[in-house]
Amino acid sequence: MTLHVAFQMDPIETVDIDADSTFRLAEEAQKRGHSLWVYTPDRLAWDHGAVVAQARPLTVRRRRGDHAELGSEQRIDLKTLDVVWLRQDPPFDMSYITTTHLLDLVKPDTLVVNDPFWVRNHPEKLLVLQFPDLTPPTMIARSLSDIRAFKERHGDIILKPLYGNGGAGVFRLDASDRNLASLHEMFTGFSREPLIAQKYLPAVTNGDKRVILVDGEPVGAINRVPAAGETRSNMHVGGRPEKVGLTARDLEICAAIGPLLRERGQIFVGIDIIGDWLTEINLTSPTGIQEMERFDGTNVAGRIWDVIEARCAAG
Repeated sequence: MTLHVAFQMDPIETVDIDADSTFRLAEEAQKRGHSLWVYTPDRLAWDHGAVVAQARPLTVRRRRGDHAELGSEQRIDLKTLDVVWLRQDPPFDMSYITTTHLLDLVKPDTLVVNDPFWVRNHPEKLLVLQFPDLTPPTMIARSLSDIRAFKERHGDIILKPLYGNGGAGVFRLDASDRNLASLHEMFTGFSREPLIAQKYLPAVTNGDKRVILVDGEPVGAINRVPAAGETRSNMHVGGRPEKVGLTARDLEICAAIGPLLRERGQIFVGIDIIGDWLTEINLTSPTGIQEMERFDGTNVAGRIWDVIEARCAAG
C-alpha cells in the first residue's frame, strides 16, 4: 500500500533529527514507500469548498544539516491525500484551533492524525479533568483568591499557563513562597486565560515519566529527570531522558484512559506520570519516539504506521 501523506508542522528544516518525533514518523513512512508532502500551518486555507495547502514534496534522510529535501511548492486539495498529520507545536491558540476546524472538513475522505475534532476539545491540561481519581489535586482558575485558597490547602504547588508547552512559564511555589500575587499579576497582564495549579509532587525529583500510547495501548515509556536545581523535567529545558519500564500503576492509568483515546481517533498520544499520578494527556504534538526507540530497541514509529495503514485499508 502506497499512501499519500502530508505533514502540517513547523518548518522541518530546523528540527533536531535525533529527537524530533515528526521527523521519525516521516522517516518510517518513506521507508514503507509512502509519498510525503509538508507544509506549515500558515499555508493552509479554505478556498470556496476546498481545504487546500501550499505544500512541497518531501524526502528525508538522517544527515545532520541536510535532512530534508524539498521540491517546488504546489497547491494540493487535502481531500486527495490519504493521510494528513496535525503536528505543529503549541501554543494552543486561536491559530491552532482554526487549523483543527479546517482539517475537520477533509474527513472522512482523508484520515487526519490525531483526529482534529478531539484535539481541539481535549487540550492536554484539560482532558485529565475527566479522570480526577488518577490525578493530583488540581485547580483551573483565574481568580487570585481561588488560587490562593488552593495553595493554602496544599502548601506546595505548581502554577503554570493552561495552554503552555515545553515547560515554559512553570513555577513551583512552596509553603514559604511569597510570589503568588506577583505571578498572577504577570500572567493575567498578558493573557485572558485561566491558570492551572497542581499540588507539587516530590516524586518529580526522580523523574516525570512520558508514556506513549498507540491507538490507546501503551508501547513504552521514558523517564525525564530534571536538571540539578530545576523543577521542570521537560527535555526542552534540560531534562535528561532515561530508560524506564511501566509499573502496575502506569498500566492501570493507561487502561483507564486508553479506550477513550482509541474511540476518539487519538492514534499517537503521550501522557505524563509523576509517581503514581497522571498530570497531562498530550494530543497536540507529543514527543518521545526517538528516545524510547533507542532505549527499548522497538520501532514505535512502525507501530503507529501499522495502525494508520490498517485504518486506510479498511476505508
